[in-house]
Amino acid sequence: MKPIYTFLAVILVTVTTTFGQIPTRGKVSGQVGTVAGKPLEFTTMMLLKAKDSTLVKGAVSDAGGKYEFENVGAGEYVVAAQQIGYRKTYSQRFSVDEAHPAIEVPALAMTDETKSLSEVKVVAKKPFIEQQVDRTVVNVENSIVASGNTALEVLEKAPGVTIDRQNDQIQLKGKSGVIVYIDGKQTYLSGQEVANLLKNTPSDNIEKIEIITNPGSKYDAAGNSGIINIKMKKNKNFGTNGTWVAGLGMGRFEKYNTSLNLNHREGKINVFGNYSYFHNRRFQENELNRIIPFNGTVTYFDQKSYRPNRFDGHNYRAGLDYFISKKSTIGVLATGFINDWNQYNAVNNTIIRNAAGEITLKPTTAVTVQNKWTNLTGNLNYKYEFNGKGRELTADMDYSRYNGDSYNNLVTTYLNAQNEPAQPTETVRNDMPSVIDIWAFKSDYVHPTKKGKWETGIKSSYVQSDNNLVFENLLDGRWVLNENQSNRFKYQENINAVYANYSGKLDKKTSLQFGLRVEQTHSKGNSVTLNRIVDRNYTNLFPTLFLSRQLDTNNVLNFSYSRRIDRPNYQNLNPFRFYLDPYTYQQGNPYLKPQFTNSFQLTHVYKGSFSTSLSYSRTTDVIVNEVPGQIPEQNITYVTSDNLATQDNVSLTMSFPLPIRKWWNMQNNITVFYNKFDSPYLGAQYNVDFVAYNLYSSNTFTLGKGFSAELAGWYNSKGLYGFYRYQPQGAFSIGLQKTILNKKGTLKLNVNDPFWLNQFKGYAKYQDIDFRITSRWESRVARATFTYRFGNQNVKAARQRSTSTEAERNRAGGGSN
Repeated sequence: MKPIYTFLAVILVTVTTTFGQIPTRGKVSGQVGTVAGKPLEFTTMMLLKAKDSTLVKGAVSDAGGKYEFENVGAGEYVVAAQQIGYRKTYSQRFSVDEAHPAIEVPALAMTDETKSLSEVKVVAKKPFIEQQVDRTVVNVENSIVASGNTALEVLEKAPGVTIDRQNDQIQLKGKSGVIVYIDGKQTYLSGQEVANLLKNTPSDNIEKIEIITNPGSKYDAAGNSGIINIKMKKNKNFGTNGTWVAGLGMGRFEKYNTSLNLNHREGKINVFGNYSYFHNRRFQENELNRIIPFNGTVTYFDQKSYRPNRFDGHNYRAGLDYFISKKSTIGVLATGFINDWNQYNAVNNTIIRNAAGEITLKPTTAVTVQNKWTNLTGNLNYKYEFNGKGRELTADMDYSRYNGDSYNNLVTTYLNAQNEPAQPTETVRNDMPSVIDIWAFKSDYVHPTKKGKWETGIKSSYVQSDNNLVFENLLDGRWVLNENQSNRFKYQENINAVYANYSGKLDKKTSLQFGLRVEQTHSKGNSVTLNRIVDRNYTNLFPTLFLSRQLDTNNVLNFSYSRRIDRPNYQNLNPFRFYLDPYTYQQGNPYLKPQFTNSFQLTHVYKGSFSTSLSYSRTTDVIVNEVPGQIPEQNITYVTSDNLATQDNVSLTMSFPLPIRKWWNMQNNITVFYNKFDSPYLGAQYNVDFVAYNLYSSNTFTLGKGFSAELAGWYNSKGLYGFYRYQPQGAFSIGLQKTILNKKGTLKLNVNDPFWLNQFKGYAKYQDIDFRITSRWESRVARATFTYRFGNQNVKAARQRSTSTEAERNRAGGGSN
């Protein structure tokens, strides 16, 4: 517990230092409208420091275009106004001091997007963690400590997010079932495969990560704990520009990456594309201790494994937008990746002892793994803007294909206590080619009214996958097919959905949003080898409700409710086995059922930055991955996926910034959650609960002369997931940044987990299952990253596309293992 005491002591000292002072506090107010004098409501207003343009406070204008910033410290500022369809507009510089505690900013007049303004070189730098009303945003692009990391390492720093590194599972506020989107497109991978994909995605390609715990009806109903949307970097305006990034890292092994992002816009055509290459050698060490009872006696297993691996990944994206007229735009987009992941010289050493502690056998398994996954996704999209601001129709057609080939070779030798051969060497191999095809179409219509807007849409998707596992034994010098271990599995799924959503204001202080989504699902899993078919057809309703009340100038209260579904991913339905050694394997479950979750959340926001959320959810038929099981007579331990009856989750999240000094800002996030599982399992009632918490703190320092720095740390207490109790985890990162080459270049140096504190420890004990596990990996890495921006840096961004395959690709399979 020592790390948590240290963490809390730092926060306590910081709070004491901050609130021990009584500086001058003032108020800044004003009004924003069009050049014609019409007030503009819901305009994003930003109070910026005049010296370095850092963001101090945020606000939103009311129905009369008025805004107000309270509790403003002494200093020089400018106000920035931002609204879709209008040019970003800035006020003149002004000062808040003892003589001028209340400032009335002259009215800001915003011009249409198509009109030109003289260049304004004021840029608001966003904090690394930004708490918004309906989501948490991790601003990766400007972070020093995030540069050169992987997307998974950045996500690990996000508030409320826990990464189970042993099983590569992502949890949000203590709940699994996170759906990951990339640029609004769902990845359709399993939880483990999503973690692997993020593990091999460079953070330098990412602009920001959005964490949405209660999505609206417009989103697919999948996602028990919510949605994580990763937005990739894009370019900005007219002309030609680009960004080149090169990075080098070193832990126990080397890492390097490079990427090129280009954009050209002229007349009615916008062409954009990027390419990145990522090389990463790393390792993982596991220690597994098992006690297996059978026939009145016990057997002890002590296993240690060392698994070095190498990853080489290529990611690409290219597209074109053609602006047919002021009202209509058509676009094409192609994205994909080529990922090679290889495990070499991996070894699992096991010592087996009897009840008296005497060594009976010493198996050693040498493992070779070769995985290659490729993906190509094509998207055709259309957008039409009707007369009247905000009324629009969009449509997307998508096709996506994943091709994978996984090859495993295991050679096991058996020695006795005297290190002499005890039985013949066993050599097995398996090859599993996989193909996943996804077709989807969706269309959305937005219709504004005087007091709000209606949204409605349809979506249809069809997925088919084909996995063929060929398992062979080496007998007398030749490979022989093992029909008992081989298996071909085919899966088909069709989901049709329709939704309607309304958002508007009940009065000047109360906003309302409600919606209903209907999804009809037909799935068929066919284990060809076992002649086993699981056919399901069901229709479900998914309502959502959001209420927001402006209590006064400083306080906002929000309430939300949603019902969601999580369908089993394609690989978890596949019944074949993946072996770590002859005594340990992972197996799918074709009988997995979907899980359903009802979620309630109450959020209080103070002055647009201090946020407190209290949420409750109940999940039925909970899908739990890595459920342990045993075949004691064969000394075999395995894990699978299964449904438990119920899970109750209560969580409290607090987010609060602390401006320590003009040059030092701190952002803190605390999440406390309670999990309870209640279900019959293995002939008994599994009834267990646990309270856990996680903390995150980020410190940014403006040092002058183009230098800035960051210090960030996170800590997860001991907790519970399914049948596993895990021990505390934590780490911190430090980074330094320098702008060079007339601010066109940036050099970042950072060290992640310098004292190698981050490791996973856990255990499972239920009925006759009793084992402990410790896992370490290459979390301590030093990195250097250089970024260079060239060309016209005022090019308008390529349109963000939320394509029609965004919900299926999270369950497909495609990273590395």
